[in-house]
Amino acid sequence: MATRAQESTAAVQRLYIAMRHLIARGSYKPLGLSGEAVMSALKTLNPEIYGSINDPERVELDGLLYVFQRLPRGIEECQFIRLISREGYEKDFTPIVPPRRKRNCYRVDHEQMFVEMTRGRSDIYDILTHLTFMYIEAEKIRLNSEDHRGDKRREWNTLKDLVEKEKLGEEINEAIAYTYLSTLLGRTYSDVQAAAKRFSQDSSVNSLFHITYWLGQLATEEANAKKDREIIFSSDLRYKMGHHDTGEAWAGAIKRFLIENELLERPLHVISANPHSVMNSLYAYGALHGHMQTSSIENMARQLSIESNGELRRKVRNYALQNGMYELDDTSGGYIAVQIFDLEQIDPKSLSPEISCNADYLSTQKPVLFVMDYAFGEQAFETLDELFKPFLVEGQTRRLSVRSIGILGKAGILEGDKGDIMVPTAHVFEGTADNYPFKNDLSLADFTGQGLEVFEGPMITVLGTSLQNRDILQFFLESSWKAVGLEMEGAHYQKAIQAHAQIRHNIPSDVTLRYAYYASDNPLKTGGTLSSGSLGLDGVKPTYLITIKMLNRIMEEENTLKEKIDPIL
Repeated sequence: MATRAQESTAAVQRLYIAMRHLIARGSYKPLGLSGEAVMSALKTLNPEIYGSINDPERVELDGLLYVFQRLPRGIEECQFIRLISREGYEKDFTPIVPPRRKRNCYRVDHEQMFVEMTRGRSDIYDILTHLTFMYIEAEKIRLNSEDHRGDKRREWNTLKDLVEKEKLGEEINEAIAYTYLSTLLGRTYSDVQAAAKRFSQDSSVNSLFHITYWLGQLATEEANAKKDREIIFSSDLRYKMGHHDTGEAWAGAIKRFLIENELLERPLHVISANPHSVMNSLYAYGALHGHMQTSSIENMARQLSIESNGELRRKVRNYALQNGMYELDDTSGGYIAVQIFDLEQIDPKSLSPEISCNADYLSTQKPVLFVMDYAFGEQAFETLDELFKPFLVEGQTRRLSVRSIGILGKAGILEGDKGDIMVPTAHVFEGTADNYPFKNDLSLADFTGQGLEVFEGPMITVLGTSLQNRDILQFFLESSWKAVGLEMEGAHYQKAIQAHAQIRHNIPSDVTLRYAYYASDNPLKTGGTLSSGSLGLDGVKPTYLITIKMLNRIMEEENTLKEKIDPIL
């Protein structure tokens, strides 16, 4: 008899195969035969992030908010959703950009939403999973809105009036409205009240009243008037799948910048991280020392993370731009911000005491630090694959002088809590044989004694964070895998790195690798999934612990190399 973990693994594979088939076909109806197969597989998988997805009556409110924060505002009103590549719509349509999953979306008319997919297959799997969940919950709302004869309940008709009033800006009695929603969502009054407030606090999504009505309305129209909802994949998107068009444009712009600014010959240190921690670690002390009562990088970062402290953030950024930092605008559509730091331009005396460096190394070797925002799923392979490819300069083949690669990311943890640190020893790609053991220059000892739990071991690379399943994760934790966490990019990054280092020789075979993650969630703990809320300021400490450790290793590079060659006897 198959275990739950085996059943869940099979469900992941069915989802993966079904989605690839639907993309190749070009379109499908979510409530048609193909759509029902995807829904069935998702229900069998029963991802933690989607909570009560299998309850036939209770609508999953936390999961719904999580999904709508990553979908374009107003998508619940659209009968047709077209997934496209970058095809020129930005010239004539105003893009809608979801803040939690940046992508250009276009509401071309009242029935259609066009959504740009520029991050590869992972981007498509991600949105299809979210849309499938949305349609499952929409069916629950439709059924809850009807009585045993199929007629609409009084609560539904009243909700329609409330949504019209809300649209006109008229005041509504929210307490009474929550009672109607309670019936339609199959949840308690207090559940609905709390969820509605969470929705109202995010300006990027419509209200829970609006979303509930439109989800139920389109589901009703499909059931009664045969106005089928449909998801369509543009021909250009299907043609460009796997072609790395976006990654090639992104990497090309970076290489041109390095050539134009005479940085190409310098030793290059690559870090994939958020676009603020490296800048703040290098420049906040010099920019704000004397303006703040603290000299701790972590405490400065906490102040800079407060939304109202925009002037402080501008001060740090302007100081950085005057002292060796460059920002590159990404016009490729990949949404990967890039910062380049000419470390020769940094005065070691302006650095925080927490940053240690070899001044001779900085002045003689003149290293360059390349920081790229974190990629999304398979986009990690595309970006590094294109970045490390050789290129022509005045008729000669050139390569980047890559000295080290650091990956600083957030991931789900299987033991411990939000904010704890994971140090991987290998990346295991779930459902495949693509497993990548590697030598990590960072270790558990680098982070112990800092007030956080630290775990060292293999990390699981999953198809999507929205496909986290308790049984599969429990298996990876308790079996001989002894995995410490899960994320979406590690195996893709390492695939690009190892293919280049060991096969194509586009980067040195002995390039130094530094991987470390901090925990954004624990999907094995009740209330610990991504849909339970963001990490907030709790992420500051682990982020800057990892950033400072990486920077110190880079800026002490020459000393480290000497120790490796001439150990003290």
